[in-house]
Parts: sequence; structure tokens; C-alpha cells
Amino acid sequence: MGSATGRTRTSRIPRAALALLAVAVAGTVLPATATATATAAAAADAETAALAETADAQTAETAQTAARADDRERLLFRIRDERVGESSGLAVSPTHKGIVYTHNDSGNGPQIFAIGQDGRTRATFTIGNAEARDWEGIAASTDRATGRGVLWIADTGDNLADGGGGGWPDVSVYKVAEPRTMKDATLRAVRYRFRYADGPRNAEGVMVDPRTGRLYIVSKEFSGGVYAAPAKLRTDKVNVLRRVGSAPLMATDAAYAPDGSSFVIRTYFSASVYRSPGKLIAHVTMPPLRQAESIAYTQDGTALLTGSEGKDSPVYRVPLPAAARPAPSPRPARTSARPRAVSATSGADSGDGALGVPMPVLWLAVALGAIGIIGFIAHRAGR
Repeated sequence: MGSATGRTRTSRIPRAALALLAVAVAGTVLPATATATATAAAAADAETAALAETADAQTAETAQTAARADDRERLLFRIRDERVGESSGLAVSPTHKGIVYTHNDSGNGPQIFAIGQDGRTRATFTIGNAEARDWEGIAASTDRATGRGVLWIADTGDNLADGGGGGWPDVSVYKVAEPRTMKDATLRAVRYRFRYADGPRNAEGVMVDPRTGRLYIVSKEFSGGVYAAPAKLRTDKVNVLRRVGSAPLMATDAAYAPDGSSFVIRTYFSASVYRSPGKLIAHVTMPPLRQAESIAYTQDGTALLTGSEGKDSPVYRVPLPAAARPAPSPRPARTSARPRAVSATSGADSGDGALGVPMPVLWLAVALGAIGIIGFIAHRAGR
């Protein structure tokens, strides 16, 4: 029997079926959406990397500009202390930043002066148990056991030495623990006496290898030499210095690089950098000075400090050539601070599902199945 109103009956699809359809449709879109998200994240990572490279380039350019400024010889300071009239040695403090030690030549008291980068004296240290017969050089090292600075003062000048019977029977080097504070003080030293295996020498250079702690003396002669002290120094006997290499004509000072990779010998005319005795790395042109007396490495080992005798004496900074500089430390690789986007797939990098079926195919199958179920439900509901 027909409907009394004559209206056609409308079939209604259950809400559950519509929800299932929405999930299926969303599922077919998800892989594309995930791919777009991953692509955007990759683009952001690339932009971050590009910005980082730009920052690195700007930093490198700034460093190169600073390096060019540092690649020129320049006056660092003048020693202002009127008591320092014959500065005969220089040593850069290993523990006090910006401090350089110096001392007078013969005819003065047993004192060392701590000089700041403005040329003014920060502290004066008197070596209470030392004699200043003819102090000619000073070196600085670091105690490998304690990390504390050590100063070595060379009373090795001997103008009467001729390698034969003239000159002093022995010379001295005083070892002093570097003061912890920059205040005037009287210090105690350990005295080591030395003689040369091949006869007395006049010497003005003293240096200490930071890798081994071995002491070296460099003689000032027309045919000078580098002399090595024993590995273990003794205070109860005279230590013997043995020639291990030649030195340039009339050497006035010497110093080891902070990393021990090289050493420098100063003369009245120039400076020579060596890898080891007899193995020359480079000659370094020095500024014209009234009487070139001293040499030291900067704390970073990239330049030399050189000074002269006289009132208000200058100290110059002279850059080392590239071949004589310490090898740069390797730079750590930059890592992005942005976390990488996680793949929207749960399978391998190929995008396959857990059953080894490509994800788009899997989602399409799910969608078709859902549509079939919905059609069946709609058919049942319209009956």
C-alpha cells in the first residue's frame, strides 16, 4: 500500500559511516601532507645551514681582518721604569695574562720586573739568595706537576771566556717559582751551577723545552752553539753543558715556543726559528734597535717580542711567518640546533608500510574498503 502523503522516502546514512569515510579520505591525504611537512622542514634546515655558513663567513672575514692587522710589526710598549736601564732579557708569564718579565744586565741588583702591556711595572721581585754577576737572559716555563709558572734567570755572561783557560770556572742559572700575585716581594731561588764540556763560553740565551723541561744555553760567539743541560739538574755538584747544535753569529737571546714545536735565536741583526738544533724553519726580520738584546714568544706562539737596552727601551711585537707558527687546532663540525623532522611513515626510509606495501597503495586500499562498507550500510538503510 502506498504512502498516504505521496512523499518519496529518503534514505539516511548513519553518522558512524560518515565518520569512517572521513577517516578514509584523511588517510589518503596523510602521506602527501607528511611529505609536504618533511619537505618544509628540510627547507628550513637548509635555510638554517645557509645562515650558519653566512655567519661563519662573516666571522672568518673578521678574523682575517684582525690577522692582517696582527701581521704587521708594531711597537707594543716602552719600559717606563727608570730602574730598568739595561733590559737584557724578556719572558712572557705563563700564568699572568699580559705580564712580561725583564731584568738588568751586569752591575745591577738581583731583581726581576713584571711589566704590563702599558710598559709600567706591576711588581718588582728581589731574589734574596742570588748573586747578579752578569745576568743575561730569562726564560719562563710551567711546572708540569703543579701547573705553576717557573722563571729561569741565567747568570751566564762571561766576557773573558775564550773556550780555553780564560773565563769563569762555572756559571749559574737560578730557578724561581713564579709569584701568584703581582706584589713586590723577596723570593728564594734554587741555584744550579754549570760548566761547558768544551771550555768556558760567553752566553746570553737561555730557554726551556716545555715538552721535556730540559734547559738549554745558547752561547754568544762567532761560532756559537746550543748547549743542553742534563735532564735531571743537581744542586750538589756542577752540571755539565754539552753542545748539541750550532747557533748563529753573536746570539743575544733565545726562547722556546709555548707548545715546544720550535725555538728562536736572536742576534744583533735578525732572528732565526728552528724546529730542532740545526733544522732551520725561517729567518725573521727584526725592527732596527739600538742594541738588540732580548726575544720571547707571545703566549699564543704566533709572534715574537723583542727588546733593547737603554732608558725607555721599546718592546716590539713581530709576527711569525706561517711556516713557523703553531699548527691550528682542528675546528669542531657545526651541528644544526633544529631537530630533524621525523618521517611520517612507520616503515623504512623507502616509505613502505609494515607489510612491505607502499604507503599510498595501502591507504588507497583502506579507503576503497571503507567506501564499500559505507555503500553496503547505505543500501541497508534505504530498504
